[in-house]
Amino acid sequence: MENHRAERVSEALREELGELIAYELSDPRIGDAFVTEVLVSPDKRHAQVRLHMSADAKKQQLTIQALDGAKHFLRRMLAERLNLFRVPELHFEADVKLSSTNSVDALFKRMKRGRPRDVETPQQ
Repeated sequence: MENHRAERVSEALREELGELIAYELSDPRIGDAFVTEVLVSPDKRHAQVRLHMSADAKKQQLTIQALDGAKHFLRRMLAERLNLFRVPELHFEADVKLSSTNSVDALFKRMKRGRPRDVETPQQ
């Protein structure tokens, strides 16, 4: 039961942080950063936020620094949007398992443009 609650909190945080980072933050240092995963500690006091970013190490470092600077704003917005007893402290890191795949980059670019996947029409 407790594990299920942690999964629901992780998923809610992932969705809300994705929206906040994409639409609410206006820092130019935050490039194309997408929240891929949020891991919440068992006591729900800390959340490890994994981000998919560009492959450039310097841009990744700047993005993480900008998000660390906006950490308090993000927690306050999460507290307003989510009904949680305690909003976890956020820790940002680059998601290394997705950083090298080109197909994922293309998928994120397509999502950013708002285009759905190319669907072939059935021939009748």
